[in-house]
Amino acid sequence: MSQATIDTYVASITAIAEADGVLSQLVGEFAAVVRAIDNSDDLRNKLSDELLPISVRQNIVEKLLDGKGHRVTAQCVALVVGAGHGRDLRTIAEKISTNSAHANGREVAEVRSAVALSEDQVKRLSDALTKATGSQINLTVIIDPSVVGGIVATVGDKVIDGSIRNSLDQLKSRL
Repeated sequence: MSQATIDTYVASITAIAEADGVLSQLVGEFAAVVRAIDNSDDLRNKLSDELLPISVRQNIVEKLLDGKGHRVTAQCVALVVGAGHGRDLRTIAEKISTNSAHANGREVAEVRSAVALSEDQVKRLSDALTKATGSQINLTVIIDPSVVGGIVATVGDKVIDGSIRNSLDQLKSRL
């Protein structure tokens, strides 16, 4: 999909969510949908398979989000998938999140952790990243077992890798 088309989807979805007053909820739910798709090869293949009828792909989205999100999120995801742009959901979700954060004078931080973080840990992490970057942060935490331990934080083009995997890789290269 071209950048102009992605930008059109982002602007349209953002306008719809703002009109319904659910933009912040949509941002979180879109991120959750992308994580669910990333974690399932079968789901990713089905949603991006243009040979499957649109109604089948949209049905999959409806079942995935049934009772788990706002109707606007479900409708927007179904629209993108039904139009044959399931592969672009991640890009669309990231741009919506970034645009929403920037509109509020904030930065988006994606944190990957091997385990779920407590509310206190998320708060402390958000405060630390705010201090490190000098910007208020919208934090998205992603559970990623490949991290092994610790966290990997990405804020814009800055990557802070405090993972055990990174420490082990550095140790291995020194030996």
